[in-house]
Amino acid sequence: MKEILDNTKERMGKCINALESELGTIRAGRANPTVLDKITVDYYGAPTPINQMASVSVSEARILVVQPYDASQLKPIEKAIQASDLGINPTNDGRVLRITFPQLTEDRRKELCKQVSKICEESKVAVRNVRRDSMDKVKAKKKSNEITEDEVKDIEKDIQKLTDKFIEQIDKIGEDKDKEIMAI
Repeated sequence: MKEILDNTKERMGKCINALESELGTIRAGRANPTVLDKITVDYYGAPTPINQMASVSVSEARILVVQPYDASQLKPIEKAIQASDLGINPTNDGRVLRITFPQLTEDRRKELCKQVSKICEESKVAVRNVRRDSMDKVKAKKKSNEITEDEVKDIEKDIQKLTDKFIEQIDKIGEDKDKEIMAI
C-alpha cells in the first residue's frame, strides 16, 4: 500500500511543479526570463524555444535582455516575441533585444489574477483526479481481496490527507502570485 501512497504523492507533486512553471510564464510587471519559455522560433526548420537560442537576462527591474548565440537569429526572435500573446515589443539595437515591461494597469492586474485563479483551479482538478485514480487502485485491491476493509479506510484517509495538503499548497501558491501581481 505504501507504493500507492508514494505514487500518489509523486503525481500530486508533479501537478504542483506544472502549476509553478505555468504561473512563471504570467507577466507580473517585473522582468522575468520565464515569460519567454513558451515562445518558439523557427530555427532552421525546427521550432526552438528562445532560451535555447539566446541568453536571456534581467538588466533592470523591468527590462529583459535577449542576446542570441547566433546573430543571424536576432530578427526571427524579435518577430516571434512580437507575434506572441505577451503584448510586448522588443527594441532591437543590432546585437541584442531589449524588452521593457510597462507598468500594469489595474484592469490588467485583475485580469491576470483571474487567470491565476483559473490555472490554480485546473491544478486542483488535476490533484483530485490523482486522488480518484489512487482510490480506484485501492478499491481494486480490496475487490481482489489483497487488503482488508480497515486497510482500505486507513489508506483512503491518508490519500485524502495528501490531497488536502496539496490543495492547500496550490491555494498558497495562487495567493502569493496574486500578491506579486497586485503589489507592483
